[in-house]
Amino acid sequence: MIPHLRKSFNARFTSDQYRTFLGRMDERSGTHIDFRISETPCFFPGALLETMGRYGEELIGQLVNNPEYRAISEASIPAEFNVPNEDHRPLFVQVDFGLVRNAAGSLEPKLVEIQGFPSLYAYQVLLCQQYKEAFGLDSDLKFLLSGLNVDSYNSLLCKAIVGDHDPENVILMEIDPLGQKTLCDFLLTQKICGIPIVNITDVEKDGSRLYYKRGASRVPIRRIYNRAIVDELIRKGKRLSFSFRDDLEVEWAGHPNWFFRMSKFSIPNLNHPCVPRTWFLDRLGGIPSDLENYVLKPLFSFAGLGVVVGPTIADIEKIPPEKRSEYILQEKMSFVPLIETPHGPTKAEVRVAYVWLERLLPVILIIRMGRGKLMGVDHNWNMEWVGSSAGFYS
Repeated sequence: MIPHLRKSFNARFTSDQYRTFLGRMDERSGTHIDFRISETPCFFPGALLETMGRYGEELIGQLVNNPEYRAISEASIPAEFNVPNEDHRPLFVQVDFGLVRNAAGSLEPKLVEIQGFPSLYAYQVLLCQQYKEAFGLDSDLKFLLSGLNVDSYNSLLCKAIVGDHDPENVILMEIDPLGQKTLCDFLLTQKICGIPIVNITDVEKDGSRLYYKRGASRVPIRRIYNRAIVDELIRKGKRLSFSFRDDLEVEWAGHPNWFFRMSKFSIPNLNHPCVPRTWFLDRLGGIPSDLENYVLKPLFSFAGLGVVVGPTIADIEKIPPEKRSEYILQEKMSFVPLIETPHGPTKAEVRVAYVWLERLLPVILIIRMGRGKLMGVDHNWNMEWVGSSAGFYS
């Protein structure tokens, strides 16, 4: 999007550089990265990123500062996953934007999704650093937001995750973490913050306290950086020693209830120029005649699971009436393919990642590039110059 930077990168790119880059990513993350990384980063005008950051803050504020939404969103939390002692605000939030052209032909960001759940906070910093190093990018290009540098960013991240506890009493908790595609992020988080990675099925409960095993010892858990997705827990039928409903002597680095409150469930309740028209499926006055211009989404799936672009009447009718409250129908947006690549213009989805300690801060960009119907890396696996990417600005 910054023409001279794009032209220069494309002209200087070599396959050898890219192979070296991927090798360094594997080496420095401590594992093979099992999803596609794009050949290129993206270059954004700073003013556009400022707009996205501000829009995200406005959207988050509409939800967090609205007692009426707090009451409404209680219905979004399944009873078996309603965790006690909820924080009054989310610690981690991601706001995803796509870029479209308005009626005047100008670019503007449109909301894709909002998530009150942590993302690739550790991995993304390494990715940006390696793009810079492997491809010799201008040292003046920035990738962190809010005036942060790598040291202050890592300090902020560890403060959010570890709090005031000894790192050995704080765990990164996930379902089968060694088998997750995001293992690279877990290992980097462990390296930065010094916390153990624990399989959720290995957590032990004794009274109101939780423990994990280290050798022959049981180590008390004081705080949990939760990366376990409820949808996956249910699909895999995992049996746990504790219930999320238990009143436990533990803190959450990102309270799990915000995963539901700040999700696709939020979108029909938002009022902002950047929000596409969205309805709960059970509240539609009638099925639109132009369904090809909409997207059907389950509320709490992850990584694009269950999303149908341009659904048919049959797609809608096969959802039982009692389950339709668990879906939204959203106006489909035409993302503009702005990134010039050797394989043609490519779209970019921009995730602004926030951390909320003393104040809400946008901290880093997480970029997904694609030319498929959906932007996730799983939906662009057989293409080049797509996938996980980074955002730079000057």
